[in-house]
Amino acid sequence: MIQINNLTKLFGVQEAVNIPSLHINRGEAVGLVGNNGAGKTTLFRLILDLYQANTGEVLNHGENVAKDEEWKALTAAYLDGSFLIDFLTPEEYFNFYGETRGIDRDEVKSRLTRFEKFMNGEILEQKKYIRNFSSGNKQKIGIVATLLAEPDVIILDEPFNFLDPSSQIEIKRILKEYNSEKGTTLLVSSHNLDHIVDVSSRILLMEKGHIINDVRNDNGEAVEVLNDYFGGK
Repeated sequence: MIQINNLTKLFGVQEAVNIPSLHINRGEAVGLVGNNGAGKTTLFRLILDLYQANTGEVLNHGENVAKDEEWKALTAAYLDGSFLIDFLTPEEYFNFYGETRGIDRDEVKSRLTRFEKFMNGEILEQKKYIRNFSSGNKQKIGIVATLLAEPDVIILDEPFNFLDPSSQIEIKRILKEYNSEKGTTLLVSSHNLDHIVDVSSRILLMEKGHIINDVRNDNGEAVEVLNDYFGGK
């Protein structure tokens, strides 16, 4: 599904990512953890061809992401608020996003019903632009748009940020449904270890741009490894 070979990214002389080899299988739910500066967001941006690598390659569905385009139709991501178009209303944004994915407005409306509990009556029909929503609701808008596409691969950077506890629980439920029912490959980062353990069957631990541990988490067995690492810092 996603294959990384000899991937490096430098900012000046600072090495941000150095991953000799990594394979993520179709249908895996992969959590990415590490302290600030570990390289998590940089890795996601390399996978999405938002950064140009210094060396190496990322393959998505067998295609080099820096040279091909077809993988984009099979992948959706939300990394931060820059992915939003904040002078649109949520409805306008969802419909625009749907158009880019070949989803008509009736289907967009139908798919949005899946997220009614997550949106909690605070997103649709509010008659205001995205820029005027709270940070938590902006986060919800970005996540919902990403999931609307029902892609093969979903990438979310710190999706639990700004969300209240009820919304965190609901989005974890939705992500696990996508993974188990649709076979969606998930890549999710978070500083909250409990959330990562809840949604991931495999956890990658990053430090200074390197993946220093690759832990199976089918039954929560990664908890001890993560507690030992972060507790010792």
